[in-house]
Amino acid sequence: MRKTIITMLLTICWSTNVWCQTEKKDTAVWLKELINRIELHGYAQGGYSYDDAREKTNSTFNMKRTLLWAKARITDRWFFLFMHDFSSEVQEYYTDYRISNDKSLNVRFGQFKHSYSLENPMSPTQLELIDVYSQAVLYLAGEGPDPLHGVNYGRDLGLMVYGDLFKDKLHYELAVMNGQGINKKDGNSDKDIIAKLEYRPIEQLRIVSSAQKGRGHAVGEAAWNPDIKKGDDYRRDRLSIGGEWKSKGLSLRSEYLAGKDGKANSRGAYLTGCVTVAKNLDVVGSADFFDRNTKLDYKQTNATIGLQYWFYKKCRVQAQYTRCWRSFDTDYNWLQAQVQVAF
Repeated sequence: MRKTIITMLLTICWSTNVWCQTEKKDTAVWLKELINRIELHGYAQGGYSYDDAREKTNSTFNMKRTLLWAKARITDRWFFLFMHDFSSEVQEYYTDYRISNDKSLNVRFGQFKHSYSLENPMSPTQLELIDVYSQAVLYLAGEGPDPLHGVNYGRDLGLMVYGDLFKDKLHYELAVMNGQGINKKDGNSDKDIIAKLEYRPIEQLRIVSSAQKGRGHAVGEAAWNPDIKKGDDYRRDRLSIGGEWKSKGLSLRSEYLAGKDGKANSRGAYLTGCVTVAKNLDVVGSADFFDRNTKLDYKQTNATIGLQYWFYKKCRVQAQYTRCWRSFDTDYNWLQAQVQVAF
């Protein structure tokens, strides 16, 4: 009996040890798999701004963006992304599925940066200006200055198919979106159609055209578009064509954009360049024009010159001066400085 009990205890101890070793091994495998399937990224942009656009000058420190996002690989074809801006609100959450064996056909569903314009889908960490996007992109893509559409950070809820064709020389995107912006339901029963074509004849050059057809639901009112009142549904169409050149030490990007909100036509264009003049040091310049209503006097032209220094991968300090000429108000000067930290 005694020998039987001792044998049972030894068997239990051995089994427990084997189970613990197995659990540790399974846990290690699970953690390794999790680490391999999830990517974490983030960046923060903050700095200082001074302008004399009002009767009293405006001088302030600011934290423009503090973003963190995770991208999960569920399978070799299925992905999910979640992005939050801690200085504002949830920005993106969507899932991607690759239908074809190559990159020719993919589908995306959720909330994401829509396809209109060359600049809007680009990350602020890639763009040269501290104010990030051109006036026309900020207004027409829904980044914020349009009171009828509200602040939507160039994002919307919807479904998109996209892919690369002809050995990656042609990229296409076709989306059906709410047209109302982020984190809210559609204000009407109409949906917006957004299409983009991007042609890359050589590695350094891409030519991009995009269009949007839809109906907006006004969340506010604009002095330069007096026919549309808060709560009205209105025609909201967009068109753009532009190009970008990127080579070692030089980048140039230009685009023409046009929009129609109700009866009001708007148009704008920009040219932005960046030249490396020393190791990690760039000179940045931009000319930017936008007319909010071609039948009224609401034109603004901005000219920007500045420097940026990359002190680490994806991390930089920037300083820029902008002169703004306005037909509807007094001209003004704008000084900005910013630090960007990204991983």
